[in-house]
Amino acid sequence: MPARFEHACIAVSRATLHCVSAGPADGAPLLLLHGWPQTWFMWRDVMPLLAAAGYRVIAPDLTGLGDSTRPEDGYDKATIARDMAELMTALGHEQFGVVAHDWGGPVAFFLAAQFPQRVQAMAVFDAPVLGDGGPIEHHGRWHFGFHALPGLPEALTAGREDTYLRFFFRFAGASQDAIAEAAQAEYVRAYCQPGAMTAGFNYYRAVPQDIGAVTAFRESGQRLAMPLLIYGGDPATRGRGMTALESWARVADNVSGGVAENCGHWIPEERPDFVAGEVLRFLAGLTG
Repeated sequence: MPARFEHACIAVSRATLHCVSAGPADGAPLLLLHGWPQTWFMWRDVMPLLAAAGYRVIAPDLTGLGDSTRPEDGYDKATIARDMAELMTALGHEQFGVVAHDWGGPVAFFLAAQFPQRVQAMAVFDAPVLGDGGPIEHHGRWHFGFHALPGLPEALTAGREDTYLRFFFRFAGASQDAIAEAAQAEYVRAYCQPGAMTAGFNYYRAVPQDIGAVTAFRESGQRLAMPLLIYGGDPATRGRGMTALESWARVADNVSGGVAENCGHWIPEERPDFVAGEVLRFLAGLTG
């Protein structure tokens, strides 16, 4: 029987977060964190597989994105991570695992760094740790600089959101139809809402602050201790390859993973069975 998606809007200190849950209420909780320009919907094919295995999966729209509300500031990933921790507290989950992609990866890092007793394990797909001490490798990702410019990306994409967003969906996968048309339409709907594009760009504008915070974490001698599963997409098709795992290995002690073949950046949408299977295998290995 397909998993039933339960929608809710949960108030935290500085925003109201839209989140979608599935799986048994008493299942071990997994927090699923999306990236840009997506929403919780990117996990739609992964969630039923994790729920069927007995997990309680919670997929929020990150602060400012999707159908969550949009604060004027606080888009550094440490602050976003605190929002996610508040969400899990409000839902009654003191400890939990994390599965993340794209911007969800840096948010996951700060969740683990700020709440190491709460985050039990993490799986991260095609996302490095900015400020890890290694080379910052954008792999042709010109948009990092463009999105960080004040005002210009809004001016140039206003009224052209559909064209702009669909470029990324076609550009960053193993094939141009890596993300289904219905999903692309849903993401365009979400990012055409007032203030949504600015909120998304603000994730990029906060990168210098993110790098500074990770650098301070490293220079203090801290490292993440919980088990991590890290996969990059195929570098031949816009994935980060082994650079994703290498990045996390600079800040954590217990890292495994590799390269997800036959997909680009959009791993959870391109190969949801692979993502769910690897996450379940990883988690089973921790308890077995």
